[in-house]
Amino acid sequence: MTRPRVLAVFAAALAVLAGCGSAAASSGTAPAQDKVDLSTVTLRVGDQKGTGAQALLTAAGLLSGTPYRITWSSFTSGPPMLQAIGGGSVDIGGVGNAPPVFAAAAGSKIVAVGALRANPHASAILVPASSTLTSPDQLRGKRIAVAQGSSAHYHLLTLLQKAGLTIADVKVVNLQPADALSAFTSGHVDAWDVWSPYIEQATAQAHARVLVDGTGYGSPYSFTIAARAAVGDPGKAAAIRDYLSRIARAHLWANAHADAWAAVWARGTGLPVDVMRPAATDSAATSVPIDDAVITSEQSVADAFKGAGLIPRAVTFSDFAVRTFNDTAGSG
Repeated sequence: MTRPRVLAVFAAALAVLAGCGSAAASSGTAPAQDKVDLSTVTLRVGDQKGTGAQALLTAAGLLSGTPYRITWSSFTSGPPMLQAIGGGSVDIGGVGNAPPVFAAAAGSKIVAVGALRANPHASAILVPASSTLTSPDQLRGKRIAVAQGSSAHYHLLTLLQKAGLTIADVKVVNLQPADALSAFTSGHVDAWDVWSPYIEQATAQAHARVLVDGTGYGSPYSFTIAARAAVGDPGKAAAIRDYLSRIARAHLWANAHADAWAAVWARGTGLPVDVMRPAATDSAATSVPIDDAVITSEQSVADAFKGAGLIPRAVTFSDFAVRTFNDTAGSG
């Protein structure tokens, strides 16, 4: 890439990010974009079993007819997806509240472009049905499986804090969901902090019991994260705007058609409809603008991980979020 081209891309990125402080961004609306030929754009989207964006858009009838091309990449959880986004091999994807903090602390070139408010039942710490554990304050010294840097990690952190414990008071076993399920069912861990649909799968198939869910713990927000380079590219930015609008509408549809969504999601995950039906209800989410409340909530996530010594440096979340696409929230 030539130096003039590099400078042009960098300037475009700064122009988009400057929208955070603009009057348009403050009001939640974006300035008009120049017309772009979306037929030449390919949006590289990351997906994961727990979010099911591709399945969700398909179920809602919103995946066909995009004026740009979409390619999909599948990830086990948010942290590896953000590694791909920060590394430039993926443009955009949905993750929980913790992965953006870890990525930002590592200096990743990512930015939050959309937000969802989630149902607290979509997060939980599980124990075997035969476990004697009945409250979080009994977790001292226990082996707890969790995906490092995931929303479940933050859920666990807040749960321990409210129980008067710290992360040092338990034995954290860092495992991705598939490995954690195996460890949980084989008795190699005492508890497992995870999200839907793994919660519903474990309770239905592995005789798990919910110790506590997300009510009063963790954060209610999850995020759509994009590569800064993608946001700074006019064609990709236009595709991102359309994609966010479709995601918002798809969630509205899923919240009103839980059974239909569960049937499609079941095919995507390979799990039975009987598992996915409660998962569809538990994971109901609504698109919301990235406003002061969202940024303040996510700053608390960043501060908690820094306070626990789990990230190497402090993160100012507002530096990793834009309000340029806020007008897509709640699209109907």
